[in-house]
Amino acid sequence: MNIWAKRLGAMMLAGGLIAGGSAAVSLLQPGAEVYAADSETQNTITVTGSGEVSVKPDVAYLSLGVETSAATAKEAQAKNAASLQKLTSLLKDTWKISTANIQTSQFYVQPNYTYNDKEGQKVTGYTAYHTLRVKYQDLDKIGQLLDAASNAGANRIDNVTFTVDNPDQYQEQVITKAMADAGVKAGIIAKASGRGLGVVVNVVQNDGGYTPIVKQGEALIAHAAADSAASTSIETGELTVKTTLTVQYAMK
Repeated sequence: MNIWAKRLGAMMLAGGLIAGGSAAVSLLQPGAEVYAADSETQNTITVTGSGEVSVKPDVAYLSLGVETSAATAKEAQAKNAASLQKLTSLLKDTWKISTANIQTSQFYVQPNYTYNDKEGQKVTGYTAYHTLRVKYQDLDKIGQLLDAASNAGANRIDNVTFTVDNPDQYQEQVITKAMADAGVKAGIIAKASGRGLGVVVNVVQNDGGYTPIVKQGEALIAHAAADSAASTSIETGELTVKTTLTVQYAMK
């Protein structure tokens, strides 16, 4: 009897521990903390602030290319190499652009085809393309450089991209403006709800940067060819550097 009593008591004790453990675990479930989080959320304001500054570009990237055609691939490539050498010499010797700021962005030789029902597809010759990406910082002379490159054999001016060499230098300005914008919005909301605005609880930068200004090559080369007596005029315009912040404030 004593043995059975001891066993029964042990089983009851173990059951109590299991039940107690289950109760303890239930108290530690995530659902028990949701209410505290919700309470904190009820005492915060979350807004999005934006900031931007307009800046003048300080560097340009020119896409200058040579396109040549010939009966054979070898001849097309040879003609292309000769024209490109003339263009490269102009950039380096006359315009003093360093080798580091001139790089090949595209090169290929491809066959040209014709097709008719009698002969089918037929190769009629080959075309070679070689495009350079040129970095240039004297923006007032971009039009003159395009004219000179065109005269030197650059018959593919794909585009000119205006940008800033160090966009990070404007981050402090745009972030400061975005924070000020967020503060104004949060203050209005707090006042309208009869509360006071407290400290910043959290800040997340959602996006930032700028979009370079791209001038397409068709218009540029047409303009350059329209009046050989005057240099091509290129207006750089302005870039907009911007950012947005999601800011959370405590309410008093």
